[in-house]
Amino acid sequence: MVSRPDGIVDRKAALALAMLSSFLTPFMASSINVALPSMSDEFSMSTVEYSWVATSYLLAAAALLVPFGRIADIKGRKRIFLAGMWLFAVASVLCALAPSSLLLISFRFIQGFGGAMIFGTSIAILTSVYPPHERGKALGLTISVTYIGLSAGPVLGGFLTGWVGWRSIFMVLLPGVAAVLWIGTVRLKGEWAEACGEEFDLNGSIIYAASLTAVVVGFTMLPDMLGILISLLGAVGIGSFVAWELRVKFPVLNMTLFRHNRPFAFSNLAALVNYSATFAVAFLMSFYLEVARGYSEAETGLILISQTIVMASFSPIAGKLSDVVEPQIVASVGMGFTTLGLVLLSFVNLDTEVWTIVAYLAILGFGFALFSSPNTNAIMGSVERKQYGVASATVGTMRLVGQVLSIGIATIFLSIYIGDVQITPDVVPQFMDAIPVAFDTFAVMCFVGVFASLARGRVRRSLE
Repeated sequence: MVSRPDGIVDRKAALALAMLSSFLTPFMASSINVALPSMSDEFSMSTVEYSWVATSYLLAAAALLVPFGRIADIKGRKRIFLAGMWLFAVASVLCALAPSSLLLISFRFIQGFGGAMIFGTSIAILTSVYPPHERGKALGLTISVTYIGLSAGPVLGGFLTGWVGWRSIFMVLLPGVAAVLWIGTVRLKGEWAEACGEEFDLNGSIIYAASLTAVVVGFTMLPDMLGILISLLGAVGIGSFVAWELRVKFPVLNMTLFRHNRPFAFSNLAALVNYSATFAVAFLMSFYLEVARGYSEAETGLILISQTIVMASFSPIAGKLSDVVEPQIVASVGMGFTTLGLVLLSFVNLDTEVWTIVAYLAILGFGFALFSSPNTNAIMGSVERKQYGVASATVGTMRLVGQVLSIGIATIFLSIYIGDVQITPDVVPQFMDAIPVAFDTFAVMCFVGVFASLARGRVRRSLE
């Protein structure tokens, strides 16, 4: 028996669940960005190795998000969410105890497995509970907390890394995980599984996960010939996945959403471009501030927080605005501001004043705040209730694949200019040569993304 409670208590519990879980995972990601130099020192990691500390988590989550989103639609979104939170907690403890870089990367992969179960369900649960005219506000609050997590990560992660060590970052999450599990088990009643009784497409899920993994892994190996071959193999696999999904009765990812639902297709494309162009900013700026400029982990966190404070402050406003104004307009303006912030960051050098850097990051954060929640509102409002899990998973997949591609692009430029070596003060001149090229590339990508955002057309009718 599947229930779909719509009472005030359920809405508050669902919102609390979504907000807390949306804090924990970005907190982890942003904390690790600040701690990467310390991890690199302890394990003597190369450029490729420490990029995989971030990439392994993102890759696992991206490859499994859509399959778990579909499983959640069939078996129950809350059930999959809670199982994912348990797995995330266990993997966090293992990461804290990791004795080598290889095991750390492996445990991060397991953590990403749990993350996929969380990402593919939390927004779907929220969307299931809130009516369309209140959905943008709820999504805006949730995304605002996401940015609070991103804000707290560099600061608290920096202090923890400097005072206790980077391993403490993984342990500090556990009280929050416990709170989420309590809310989900005790306070949030009922279950949501509108696709209950439909079959799960296991073959399609395997093809999808393997193909996406090949594309991402190959991309991180570019410009080597092996990386090109693996990426091409993955692209062929994606094509095979699309062909398979068009034939099966119950596809893991309904391709008609992309073929006949323009707001859904172009909103997802805009999200992919936006995350591909922005996620590596913290990755690059952490090394710029700590290695090139000599700031401590805590000082680096305080500087990077400027971007995420602005994001957290304006996301609820942008989300509420998208309930009454075309998301197309709000999100596209946001993408424009993001482009401007990336262009300004490309001019950063060893003499740039810290307050100038803060201002550039704030502009970037303002643009991302205007883009993210209206774009998510447009995607979730363009599908039927029984597709909320898959739609939520698709949003998360665009985000995570974009994040992986962003790290991959940054790593390619670092490899070209520095090589596969540890980033130390000895290679700062080469690192500073790579910075403007990377940010200019991201700016061009984001500028193109403005047109993808505009191309979605009007979506207000689908949200009403």
